[in-house]
Amino acid sequence: MKTFASLGVHGTSAITCITAQNPRKVSAVEPCGVEMVRRQLEAVFDELPPVAVKTGMLYSAPVVRAVAAFLASRRGPALVVDPVLVSTSGAPLLEPGAIESLVNELVPLAGLLTPNRDEAELLTGLRVKSAQGLREAARALHRRFGCAVLVKGGHLRRLAEAVDIFYDGRQELLLSAPFVRGVRTHGTGCVYSAAIVGYLARGLPLARAVCRAKEYITQAIAQSCVAGGHAVLNSFWH
Repeated sequence: MKTFASLGVHGTSAITCITAQNPRKVSAVEPCGVEMVRRQLEAVFDELPPVAVKTGMLYSAPVVRAVAAFLASRRGPALVVDPVLVSTSGAPLLEPGAIESLVNELVPLAGLLTPNRDEAELLTGLRVKSAQGLREAARALHRRFGCAVLVKGGHLRRLAEAVDIFYDGRQELLLSAPFVRGVRTHGTGCVYSAAIVGYLARGLPLARAVCRAKEYITQAIAQSCVAGGHAVLNSFWH
């Protein structure tokens, strides 16, 4: 929500889970009921129809199916699917049984899929250890799902720069920025995908929105603040 606000767009939400978490760990997850998730989506779309939508942590197969069914019935807004599988601290954020529902029911609706390196490996079965590996994963995911793909390489710490690959079947973009050393932030992938959605809502074409979002998240990390001894992303850096 801070990302949306900082980009001058009005964000709304449908809560799928309540989590007990902090920058170090996720200690508990309580999913919302499917009916409640559906009612939230209806409430938003009925009065505040979104221009662009992103999904994040969905957690269970019933919730994935409910979200996919709803979005399939309300086609129109650009959909960015961030396949949130595991938290930065290593806690599972999608039940194993829900992965099949995610790839079969939700991802086919997406205009853009934004896995990180670990998620791309899980979805493709490939080993991703280099920028070339990111390229291969992006192309494999595009072949499988037909949508544009942004494979994020921030977990490839052996590289000199944080490299991401965007591929939509026509153009491929290598997006790179220097690693911000000594800063460990929480929620970078969520903010990155939110920034893409914010720029899409402002009317930018997809490739341009991804490029602007790369700059946004790079600066949010570089200009991070400290709260309680933890580095926190600065969504209002600009």
